[in-house]
Amino acid sequence: MVHTDGAAADVLVAGAGPVGLTAAAELRRRGIACRIVDRLPARLPYAKAVGIQPRTLEIWDRMGFVRTALEAAVPMRGQLTYVDGVEQPRLDLVLPPEVPYRFAALPQYETERIIEEFLEGFGTRIERGCELVSFAQDADGVTCRLATPAGEEEVRTRFLVGCDGAHSIVRKGLGLAFEGGAFPEEYMLADVELDWDLPYAYGVRAMHHDARGAVDDLLVCIPLPGGHRYRVSMMVPPELSTAPPQGGGAVAHGLEGGRAPELGHVQAVLDRLAPQPTTASGMRWSSVFRISHRLVDRYGQGRVFVAGDAAHIHPPTGAQGMNTGIQDAWNLAWKLALAVRGAGGPGLLASYEAERRPVGEEVVGRTVRQAAEGVQADPEDADALMMREAQLLVGYRGSPLVRPPDPEDEGGPGPRSGDRAPDCGGLSGQIAAYPVRLYDLLRGRDHMLLLYGPGPALDGLAELASAVRGSATGRVGVCAILADAGAEADRGSPVPVYRDGRGEFARMYGVREPAAFVVRPDGYLGARLCPPTVSELTAHFSAVFGSGS
Repeated sequence: MVHTDGAAADVLVAGAGPVGLTAAAELRRRGIACRIVDRLPARLPYAKAVGIQPRTLEIWDRMGFVRTALEAAVPMRGQLTYVDGVEQPRLDLVLPPEVPYRFAALPQYETERIIEEFLEGFGTRIERGCELVSFAQDADGVTCRLATPAGEEEVRTRFLVGCDGAHSIVRKGLGLAFEGGAFPEEYMLADVELDWDLPYAYGVRAMHHDARGAVDDLLVCIPLPGGHRYRVSMMVPPELSTAPPQGGGAVAHGLEGGRAPELGHVQAVLDRLAPQPTTASGMRWSSVFRISHRLVDRYGQGRVFVAGDAAHIHPPTGAQGMNTGIQDAWNLAWKLALAVRGAGGPGLLASYEAERRPVGEEVVGRTVRQAAEGVQADPEDADALMMREAQLLVGYRGSPLVRPPDPEDEGGPGPRSGDRAPDCGGLSGQIAAYPVRLYDLLRGRDHMLLLYGPGPALDGLAELASAVRGSATGRVGVCAILADAGAEADRGSPVPVYRDGRGEFARMYGVREPAAFVVRPDGYLGARLCPPTVSELTAHFSAVFGSGS
């Protein structure tokens, strides 16, 4: 057995899908020594998860590679729906103008390629053909056994993150419960070209009902890069079907080998359900898959954590799974980075489960309902529904890492502590002759303290900035956003100053008086203070970074 010095990696990430790659990339971006291993010898060429939510694009913007993703993806503008041959009202995916990104489609293998190349820019490569087989943790770290092409290896690391899918070794090693159930239906997936002339960038959903009103035939087509290329899913024909797995112990979820549909199987469904005659060609791959819905009872224990499919699996309705897993990884990674440096408060790592498990529970419940009853299973106004599907309503109010709102400030306009920090435009500095977005100021940074108010109201700016730097040295950026257009308030300012010339920040954040907003590395508000005080800011940062930071 080969023994490896654990000092070479503070964190070991098991699994190199989009979730594991996100965790590793964010850790490396923050300067944390990290290894990422995957049992597969190469990236799979399957367009499994293809929907990219606007919130995920915001994450990639913050990390620094969103442009690459935008250039590789195609827009998702909406869905065309047909029920029993009758066209239904078109669904257009429309979001408020202040949301910086729209819905997109990108094959999973391209998502993995983009994040992997970003990760390699930090000198870290996926260790292929390397599988975590067991681990044991103690108070100081985790001892992991890896099966590698060169033989068995033992590695010592401070933390272990399991992003190793529905059959997770990490989850099983922790003894976590993974309760839920499985759908009896089987489906088939394929990546094909379709020669119809339906509107560009629209998905297609066609279904047929039997005499009892149950869906007995289904076709879903999601556009992919490449003009007329789609990822299609449909019910499995009898000749490819097998009996569902018996017993509740096995997790039946995901692609299954050995029963790949042929082009004729796909064409038969198109002949029955396609809204206009079309011929499928150029099939790149196909597979049969099953769907389960399960959720872990805990997102980790001690120094070991799970994320993505290792923590939650559910129907692909609304393209929520991969995007939810990416947010798991991002939420955990910035906290692990602080913990590795000894700069985290006592509840920092525990907040990962407190914040992300309720999100996983909501997503599993919602997608199961929608898979059975359609989007109408969760009635809400169209705008709220679209924001929820875009994952822009995910929030952490009540988290132990988020400052409780002041009673007199609760219920007012704008985001509260724990909510996503919205973007806005129209900010201008003293030197650049062009306006910038708020997200431009946040990109690539850690915690940011945004101080807002009219110039004269920020006379205490130096005291606030000094207090923050004293309680969170080097870990919090500070900038001021002033409401008025005067230049005198900028003179001698201890922090960068931007002007809210069009009033967009004031409108989006619901403020007119002096206020402070702490934006966390993951783009959520850790605190909203109206008005800000030194004692409240110090107390908040002490909870995040520890009283000795």
